[in-house]
Amino acid sequence: MPKLAVTGKGGVGKTTLAALLAHIYAQAGYAVIAIDADPAASLGYALGVPEELLAQLHPIAEMDDLIYERTGARPGETGGFFTLNPRVDDIPDRFSVTYQGIRLLQLGTISKGGSGCICPESALLKALVTYVILYRNEVMILDMDAGIENLGRATASAVDAFLIVVEPGRRSLSTAQTIHRLAKDIGVTRCFVVGNKVRDEADRAFIRESLPDLPVIGFLSFNPKAVEADQRGRAIYEAVPEMVAEARQIAATFDQAMATS
Repeated sequence: MPKLAVTGKGGVGKTTLAALLAHIYAQAGYAVIAIDADPAASLGYALGVPEELLAQLHPIAEMDDLIYERTGARPGETGGFFTLNPRVDDIPDRFSVTYQGIRLLQLGTISKGGSGCICPESALLKALVTYVILYRNEVMILDMDAGIENLGRATASAVDAFLIVVEPGRRSLSTAQTIHRLAKDIGVTRCFVVGNKVRDEADRAFIRESLPDLPVIGFLSFNPKAVEADQRGRAIYEAVPEMVAEARQIAATFDQAMATS
């Protein structure tokens, strides 16, 4: 069961790829858990989860009573003691929603501290993600921002691979190089690149040539239907079949790379 973290510069299409892969693995018969760890928290919309289900979803990082119950401290408290390995095994089932075979869990963000934050909410989120990676028999798709060090060394190194989404632009490619360096620093051994918003072969060549140290496992073409789907709140999987076909090839290439590594 692959455990994937999808990352990249803001706006490159991380959530689009995460949603497509979640549906592809679910349609293939796998149990799938999609974890929204991006501050924008838009994975549910990209998956096409109905509003009435999304209304039942609450970010774990904002559940003060739960955090206190499991860690012994309230969010924002400093100078006290709290549990670094809280119980989390019941959280994925209790605080998620399921749609079309995909379980969606929203982590939320930590408002203080940054990458060096040692706080009860951080402890709970890291323990939760680590539990999903190591102990749940599901495909995990983790949609996150570019700050991968926030996962913590042990959590990040347990992920099977990082998929770094880029677009054919210098800032996006520079961010990808930074993510790759950070990933190596915290023990992530497998990083792959997916190009998004690609218009032609020149864009593909530009991405490959700009990232010679990273394997490129596929591309998603620029498609106005994707923008329209986002505006209308439609699932990308249902609205843009051309991108689904490209994402299927990306998933197949990834699975093959993992099987031979």
